[in-house]
Amino acid sequence: MGRRHRPFFRINAVESKTPRDGRILEKLGHYDPLVKDAADQLVLDNERVQYWLTNGAIPSESVIDILKKRGLNCTYMEEKHARREKAKEIARKKGIPFTKADRIAAEKAAKAAAEAKAAAEEAAKIAAEEKEKAIAEAKAAKAAAKAAESAE
Repeated sequence: MGRRHRPFFRINAVESKTPRDGRILEKLGHYDPLVKDAADQLVLDNERVQYWLTNGAIPSESVIDILKKRGLNCTYMEEKHARREKAKEIARKKGIPFTKADRIAAEKAAKAAAEAKAAAEEAAKIAAEEKEKAIAEAKAAKAAAKAAESAE
């Protein structure tokens, strides 16, 4: 609900198969984030919210956050959090990034490893060139010594 620069949210119990603006089962409250008084921002019928949650209603992410602020806990939220933590643990064991932050950290680590490998290859290449140069100088010195010996 609301309009541009003036958000307003209704909290309703809705059948999952109805369209977004379709028929509601029950109005449970509203949230007006622009109201100055924090007590007036969120108006909820706690008993009815608990009734719907115990009957299997699944709140959206936004409503879960609102319920957390109000101090209401729902089992769905706790189960979802537990499933997410388990999935995160499994992904980390396999070395797969789970979140965007994990993916970015993995990319940075891969980039740093590639740069270190490139630096090591460059150092090995320079060392090989110096070794070849030293060998060539030694051969030239030997050849010069042989030439000086044969000239005497």
